[in-house]
Amino acid sequence: MPPKKAAGKASAKGGAGDTEKKESKGGTAVKVRHILCEKQSKALEALEKLKAGQKFNEVAATYSEDKARSGGDLGWMTRGSMVGPFQDAAFALPKSTPADPIYTDLVKTKFGYHIIMVEGKK
Repeated sequence: MPPKKAAGKASAKGGAGDTEKKESKGGTAVKVRHILCEKQSKALEALEKLKAGQKFNEVAATYSEDKARSGGDLGWMTRGSMVGPFQDAAFALPKSTPADPIYTDLVKTKFGYHIIMVEGKK
């Protein structure tokens, strides 16, 4: 994907604008949480709980079939260490918190159906 064009002339010269560009591309690593379900129906149930306002880590502990004990926390993941659709979705997300998550719709990979949120970027 080509890089986004700089919004103003100042950002094209360097300095703070470089940081903003890196942020908009997603950086090189994300601190990511996910809810993984083998069956789509279970993942959709989890999605409904999130839409109803439940905390991401609580829904992950109840529904996720991976890393459930740690609220779906996968820690810091770098580009190239995740499967394609998961990585694309993770780097496209803005930062949020488990209490007020910004998350994906279902992302299908060879492992099942994921709901992803990002807590940090670098």
